[in-house]
Amino acid sequence: MIPSPSFLGLPDHLAEGHAPRIVLFGAGHGSTYPGQDSSGQALAAHAIRAASQEDAPLIEHWDFDLGGPLFDGKPVCCIDAGDVPTRMQDNAGNRARIEAKTREILALGAVPILLGGDDSVPIPFFAGFADHGPVWILQIDAHIDWRDELHGERDGYSSPMRRASEMPHVTGMVQVGLRSVGSARAAEIEAAMRYGSRFVTARKIHAQGVEAALRHIPEGARVVVTLDCDGLDPSVMPGVASRTPGGLTYTQVIDLIAGLGKRARIAGFDLVELYPPNDISGLSALTAARLVANAIGSIVRQA
Repeated sequence: MIPSPSFLGLPDHLAEGHAPRIVLFGAGHGSTYPGQDSSGQALAAHAIRAASQEDAPLIEHWDFDLGGPLFDGKPVCCIDAGDVPTRMQDNAGNRARIEAKTREILALGAVPILLGGDDSVPIPFFAGFADHGPVWILQIDAHIDWRDELHGERDGYSSPMRRASEMPHVTGMVQVGLRSVGSARAAEIEAAMRYGSRFVTARKIHAQGVEAALRHIPEGARVVVTLDCDGLDPSVMPGVASRTPGGLTYTQVIDLIAGLGKRARIAGFDLVELYPPNDISGLSALTAARLVANAIGSIVRQA
């Protein structure tokens, strides 16, 4: 594969004496199910970085999503640290490397942003916050991802929120954009409800706005955002493995991110499940790149 340019042309380090406030990195593979192929999702980080290049010369320009330039008129404080090395089916090794990188970034006092990868990569990402809790999780997804195991694998893409619920440093979760049908059965719904997860369907967001989700987040909480691309409507995000009509709009998602940054503190952000083989004219990669830019801008604007 051709080496990826950095996201938005960001540097891989800052000048000596300047610590980054945000560190972005990629991870192509997490915990792949036996006999399955995650190589399509592993193309995502490269596709997102490539899609960001058109805006790379414009980071000092006015961004109407953010109400000002990306870094709010301040010096660049985000670096792109490249990709964690991962291999398909090296599940334990992949998890260890993703968690270690997350811990390394948090030890710098920076906010990690992870570009996946399928929806198994958030599990070690969440685990990396063990010494930096308590945290809440805001999940944007069409599905609740509460399977205890599938095909004998407990850390696959159907299980990230179940595994998060078992982590002592995760004190609550809000799951937004839910709709249609997925792998969840009544048992998974009951388990999530027993834990206390707050379900906010896509229909509720369409009817009541993003406040329907944000009101469940305690003011001032530290929150890790996990964004599965199928949480968005396929009209703006067709490049996913499971297209599901009725999803969130681009504007609703950036309003969620901005609203969260004002109500609480974004402690981490991951974007997963972009599937470039299903993309149409690069629309999904472009949308994903803009979502990541909005996350960076919202973190920059946190007090």
